[in-house]
Amino acid sequence: MAATNERIVICGAGIAGVAAAYHLAAVNGCNNVVLVEAESPLSMTSDKSTEAYRNWWPGPDWAMTAYMNRSIDLLEEVARTSDNRINLNRRGYLFASADTSKAAWLSEMASMAERSGAGPVRTHEAGSRSYVPSPVSGFEMPLTGADIITDAALIREHFPYLAPETCVVAHARRAGWLSAQQLGIVMLERARASGVQMIKGRVSGVETTRNRVSKVHIEQADGLQSLDATHLVLAAGPLMKVIAKELGIELPIYAERHQKISLSDTLGVVPRSAPMLIWLDEQRLPWSAEERAELDADASTRWLTQTFPAGVHGRPDGSGTGTTLLVLFNYENKESDVVFPLPEDGTYAEIALRGISTMVPQLKAYIDKGAKPYIDGGYYMKTKENRPLIGPTPIEGVYISGAYSGFGIMASCAGGELLAAHVLGKTLPDYAPYFMLSRYRDTDYLALLDRWGDGGQL
Repeated sequence: MAATNERIVICGAGIAGVAAAYHLAAVNGCNNVVLVEAESPLSMTSDKSTEAYRNWWPGPDWAMTAYMNRSIDLLEEVARTSDNRINLNRRGYLFASADTSKAAWLSEMASMAERSGAGPVRTHEAGSRSYVPSPVSGFEMPLTGADIITDAALIREHFPYLAPETCVVAHARRAGWLSAQQLGIVMLERARASGVQMIKGRVSGVETTRNRVSKVHIEQADGLQSLDATHLVLAAGPLMKVIAKELGIELPIYAERHQKISLSDTLGVVPRSAPMLIWLDEQRLPWSAEERAELDADASTRWLTQTFPAGVHGRPDGSGTGTTLLVLFNYENKESDVVFPLPEDGTYAEIALRGISTMVPQLKAYIDKGAKPYIDGGYYMKTKENRPLIGPTPIEGVYISGAYSGFGIMASCAGGELLAAHVLGKTLPDYAPYFMLSRYRDTDYLALLDRWGDGGQL
């Protein structure tokens, strides 16, 4: 427990900052924690999430899987102690392909995940009747690992809405989604009940004494406030790099702009009981012959007729009586400036809808109807290898909790716990060094970066 003369200031009340406050105050009993946020809590990018989680993580080692397993443990703990106010489910992630060669690749991925601690692999070939569907609601399911199904009849039986040419699926089981807003609110309520103070403003500077933080300056609407502080936690989401640089700290992170669409699936094409659906194949968007010829004739639109990457994904959203379908298609992952509000993209909604209709063909009906999905999105703050930064900085007393890319909601609980352990000098988990800024001074780790491979982003 932090001593009464210590004050911990947290910059940012997105999901990372709220989780840090929760673990410091509600879990560890720190009695002088201040949460600073210029906007409303949980509003900048935390409310733009897909709200999903998984322990299926590729990579050259076990660290990310161990970290996510711990975060899911903590998510389940919050669900149990709140009567599942966060609406946690275990629908799973269903990776699907129409490419027969992907069966061996998926089996290897599942075996790699098993070796990393994600759970066992179960294979279902022709005639298999041992596959168990995931429950529609709740999270108390014993199955972990993944089920690989190569029997076309079994795929059609359980997932008849997928493209008829689908020949292999992998159902990752310790996965699903939740209400990110309710997760954040539950943690924030508990943090505030434990004494966390909220200040509306922006951290604008830090004073140090013998290279240790001693004072934090906060810009507010009515002027500048200065707080004596022994610790500062930077959890500023998309503003993290800018704020850190103002403090003289260079972070190896960059921003990517990502969007998603919300579509009203009034025809019930995707069952409300469906898991998260991910298409593993590259594709050419489905255009009519006339549309394709017109697009191809214009140099500015020809790219729409070219090959798009794998990875379009979507899931039903809301209660069993709802109709909302969320769709994401990260077809253009590139570094971006952080600008609010997000620049408009006039083609994204149609590309995402056409892309997911390759996996779920009946969704083409909404293209014909001229559906106008709702678009929102935010920024993924990423490291090169797509792993977070959690731990101390070169300024003593200043810590970071960020670079959560597109997995901030699922990672937030373990991130808050790990951050609190660093601040309070508690015993760190085995995976802690893999997420510290100091990892970039480790020659073995730097060598590993050269052959990293897939960073796990969907």
